[in-house]
Amino acid sequence: MFEFKILKLSGKSRARLGVISTPHGEIETPAFIPVATRATVRTLSQDEVETVGSQALICNTYHLKIAPGDKLIHKSGGLHTFMQWKKPLMTDSGGFQVYSLGFGKDHGLGKFLKKPNERKVEKDMQPVNMRITEDGAHFLSPIDGEKMFLGPKESIRIQENLGADIMYAFDECISPLANKEYVRLSLEKTHRWAHQCLDANGSHRDLREESARVIGAMEFDGFGIGGEYGYDKRMMSKLMAWVNDILPMGKPRHALGIGHPDDFVPIAQSGIDTFDCIAPTHYARRGTLFTSEGKLDMTKPRYLKERKSIDKKCSCDVCATYTRSYVSHLLRAHELTGMKLASMHNLHFFNEQAASLRKRIKKGEI
Repeated sequence: MFEFKILKLSGKSRARLGVISTPHGEIETPAFIPVATRATVRTLSQDEVETVGSQALICNTYHLKIAPGDKLIHKSGGLHTFMQWKKPLMTDSGGFQVYSLGFGKDHGLGKFLKKPNERKVEKDMQPVNMRITEDGAHFLSPIDGEKMFLGPKESIRIQENLGADIMYAFDECISPLANKEYVRLSLEKTHRWAHQCLDANGSHRDLREESARVIGAMEFDGFGIGGEYGYDKRMMSKLMAWVNDILPMGKPRHALGIGHPDDFVPIAQSGIDTFDCIAPTHYARRGTLFTSEGKLDMTKPRYLKERKSIDKKCSCDVCATYTRSYVSHLLRAHELTGMKLASMHNLHFFNEQAASLRKRIKKGEI
């Protein structure tokens, strides 16, 4: 059973309050979805992830295919049983990981083109370590060098074995350096792939809108918006708004791989319902904590002398129990417990920010 109900539409923006119903429970939207790349949120147990208010998780199809293998997980009863997570699960298509191994690795780029770059990805160009064809992507396993192939049918077959509640169709995730002709051909290829199993576009408005019309007319239960997000966060919001003005109103929309706390409001205002990001645990393992005062680098010596909680406005167990001094000591000593406590706090902070976002939409403030 999959259903999406819109409970309230904002009168000030494209934001909406809703509920996604899945076989493993409901997701109140807008929602932040923590990333469990290899069927785990790094440093945390499933109980801890649930304790800090997480409603659902998103796992990585590409990484789980490589290890331990989708067939092994299927024989174990699927991802929910394998990892002992009782709430909703998403799996991505593997498209972004293919890009990361290809042009992303070649040019040292992610989702944003942070500064001008004279290099261009043009028609018929191929990444150094990968070959992209009409059927999908050919590449070598980073584990043992074995030849691998991932296309739309293969991605869906793997995700079916994993058994998540929400799956994403395979796309060609393009480079921010791709010229318009490359983007056009990629978009057409992705649309053909979507018929077999959704999403390639770029920062060209006409192509983004065309993709939204084509994909929006297909019988998907919801839509993923991903690929490259332009030059900066302001451009990102514009890209999402272009697409969301065209996609069917009654189906949920997910922004893939984006979601720092300062992104939450503009993402929701553009009409996005769910979004995922590695930021809370990624930053935590490196000693950075998100707080109502902003980001704190807890590895700095000055925090060793502070005997107050990490964030006096935070209700998480970490803030209720430990001092900045203790957490700073653990992180400076590279203790796993420090990374765990930092991850719990950050994830709680992100989930509370999403809950606050829902309250503000309900009150008509956003």
